[in-house]
Amino acid sequence: MGDTPPRSVDASAGGPGAHSTRSAGAAASSEGHHANTALPDNISRGGGSSLPRAKAFGAEPAFRGLTQAAGIMVLVIIVAIAVFLISKAIPALRANQENFFTFNEWHANSADPRFGIAAVVFGTVLSAVIALVVAVPIALGIALFLSHYAHRRVATWLGFVIDLLAAVPSVVFGLWGRSVFIEPVRDFSVWLNTYFSWIPLFGGNGPFGNSILLGSLVLAIMVLPIVTSLSREVFMQTPKQNEEAALALGATKWEMVRTAVLPYGRPGVIAAVMLGLGRALGETIALAMTLGSSFVITANVIQNGGVTIASNIANGFGEADDIGRGALIASGLVLFAITLVVNMVARVIIYRRREFTDVAA
Repeated sequence: MGDTPPRSVDASAGGPGAHSTRSAGAAASSEGHHANTALPDNISRGGGSSLPRAKAFGAEPAFRGLTQAAGIMVLVIIVAIAVFLISKAIPALRANQENFFTFNEWHANSADPRFGIAAVVFGTVLSAVIALVVAVPIALGIALFLSHYAHRRVATWLGFVIDLLAAVPSVVFGLWGRSVFIEPVRDFSVWLNTYFSWIPLFGGNGPFGNSILLGSLVLAIMVLPIVTSLSREVFMQTPKQNEEAALALGATKWEMVRTAVLPYGRPGVIAAVMLGLGRALGETIALAMTLGSSFVITANVIQNGGVTIASNIANGFGEADDIGRGALIASGLVLFAITLVVNMVARVIIYRRREFTDVAA
């Protein structure tokens, strides 16, 4: 029994068992080779069916090319707008006798053109900021009420009304602000001046009415439905397990909203606010009808006056000469740059906040 060699030794020594094993293996390999060579082209060597070869011309390549062309077209349009604005603004900027960025008056149609964007940029930013300060808290409150507190039927109808408010043309808001809303704003301005004149925002001796405050409040009403609608949709996308987990731990309804809904929806809220800011920065007709067109840099928001880039273009483009139109286009180029910067900053903020959303999802 001990004289019997192991199988491995027999195989390595080249005995009869090894010879037969090699012969059988060689025969099987030869048969497998001939069998594989006999397989059709659409059958893989492993025995499974391979995926069909992609068509060079089909629906998917066409759709991919269409979407890629659409994305490139957006970039082409942006570059074309920038090239147009720069080419039309250069002659006026060369003829300007003052510093375009620091001069705060506008005499672009005179024989000796002198104009600058200091006052119009200040009025644009100030009116937009005041509009957001007024509109964003109200919009977020309405959005939370519609998404987590109101009855479903009430939320549906109220949301429909808010969406309709976003569709009202800006000229209607301008007419309403100039004809109807100006009276309560004037009375409110007098009250602010009477009791809070020691604050630079509410100082002065009048007259009151067509002021930055009136334009900003009208602008806030126009921005309100945009921020509300987007924020409501974001809040409604909060995962139910997050809300239920907060309630299961003993949180109240407000604590659940504060710890689960608001953090999850923060990127969407930031996007909604930035979209509203873009609307506020570029609004034209409503502000042209409610502001007093005064090229003065002042923190006072209740006295008559104030001007923005868009309202200045709307009021002065019709009677401007070649240099005047070029100057207005140059100010439009500045507004274009401000809008691009605001959108890029918004994208950076949303990207940094996206990690929370990805983890929560």
